[in-house]
Amino acid sequence: MPGRLSTLAGAALVLFVLRDVFHTLWHPTRHGGLSRLVMMSLWRLSALVGAGRRPAGLAGPVGVVAVFAVWALTVSVGWALVYWPYMPRDFSYAAGLAPEEHAGPVDARYLSLVTLATLGLGDIAPASDLLRVLAPMEALVGFVLLSATVAWILGIYPALARRRALALRLSHVRRSRAPAQALDSDGGAALLDGLAAALATITVDFQQYPESYYVCDGDENTSLPAQLGFTVGLADRAARARHPDVRLSASVLRTALGDLAAVVDERFLRTGATAGEVFSAYAGDHGRPAGPDGPRRSGGSG
Repeated sequence: MPGRLSTLAGAALVLFVLRDVFHTLWHPTRHGGLSRLVMMSLWRLSALVGAGRRPAGLAGPVGVVAVFAVWALTVSVGWALVYWPYMPRDFSYAAGLAPEEHAGPVDARYLSLVTLATLGLGDIAPASDLLRVLAPMEALVGFVLLSATVAWILGIYPALARRRALALRLSHVRRSRAPAQALDSDGGAALLDGLAAALATITVDFQQYPESYYVCDGDENTSLPAQLGFTVGLADRAARARHPDVRLSASVLRTALGDLAAVVDERFLRTGATAGEVFSAYAGDHGRPAGPDGPRRSGGSG
């Protein structure tokens, strides 16, 4: 009975991690519980270590590495629990290894790690038909974990590039200090439409790659939370324009801002506040206080 419980517990751990990987990487409408917990914990810890500022934006990249490590270690523990009850009788040992002395939990964990990493050292190998099928399955899981994590990283960094490009574009508009009459024109409507489209892309990125939220940008001009307060003000000013196309584009921009605020609040902040208040909370969470008229220079580098 204890052996059966160990096997069931190990299988449950492996399935739990695979479910978390699925929801994190391939089911963007939901969070992976374990990965979200790891990322959020490191994010909160980085604020404490950095005295309210995110030190060098390391929380996000370190969090991705930590999530992969937690996945791999948890899977290895699960498979070790599967192997342990069958040691040593269902395993063959290399010459010089006494089976009775290498049948404990540490040996099961060693075997699991070697198999997961597809090293195939062969000093302890499965001998029964069942285990000879299960061991390659663990190697396959290890390959899937590594491949999925690489694909995950390759998706997160383009999303970050898009977010920073939008922030820089908003910074250009803010620093240009264009007069009100310039906004009240066909060109102003085109500008607002472009910003709304870019915001829609960022909203989808936050749904597809929520981990990108936990990457803090050091430069104010490429920090989206530092620019959103200005964007809300821009939409409000455009809504009072005389040009009908500008007013229409302002309405679309407001809707795009509202959608972004809803996603950020639902997934990360949970304030239940208005869009402007959500963006202020977002800026504060990234160490960049921002008022309704635009960003104020923070004392730290983010």
